[in-house]
Amino acid sequence: MAGKGTGKILSRCSAGFTLLELMVVIFIISLAAGLVFPRLPDTESTKLKNSARNLGSGIRFLNDQAIITKKVYRLHLDLNDNSTRITQVSPSGEELQPDDQFMNRRLVEEGIDIEDVNVPSLGLLTEGEATVTFGPGGIGDGMTIHLKGGEKQYTVIAYPSGGKVKVLEGHQEVGS
Repeated sequence: MAGKGTGKILSRCSAGFTLLELMVVIFIISLAAGLVFPRLPDTESTKLKNSARNLGSGIRFLNDQAIITKKVYRLHLDLNDNSTRITQVSPSGEELQPDDQFMNRRLVEEGIDIEDVNVPSLGLLTEGEATVTFGPGGIGDGMTIHLKGGEKQYTVIAYPSGGKVKVLEGHQEVGS
């Protein structure tokens, strides 16, 4: 009879991990992953996609603000240093810094290039600064902006009527 009791102890010890032990290990691994992954550097393609989305949402917001507030705003796209800035135009024509925090944030992330800007009234610009005006009727001209990060590209297209903005992967042109 002593042999039967010993067999039960051996089979119980060699059964492996309990469900509770596995759940604790999985919890610890997922907690560690949750702490580590956000601290990993962004990949260039993620920065490019975020920049395209930020620029698209910034253009939509600027268009809506101009219509709602009946004020004039300008979006400045500097192709030399790949930066953007938004100004509010006073009735006297002076460009002022807008009060809204959303308008003062960086739309294009560091390391992402504004490859070119095509505005019908300005033509295709590959260097310098493109300035697009948003008035009480919204954006006066449509525009196409090409962003590049490494070998990948994104296209932001803003249409003149209705404030519609598209963010497309790759190098796209209006009508394609």
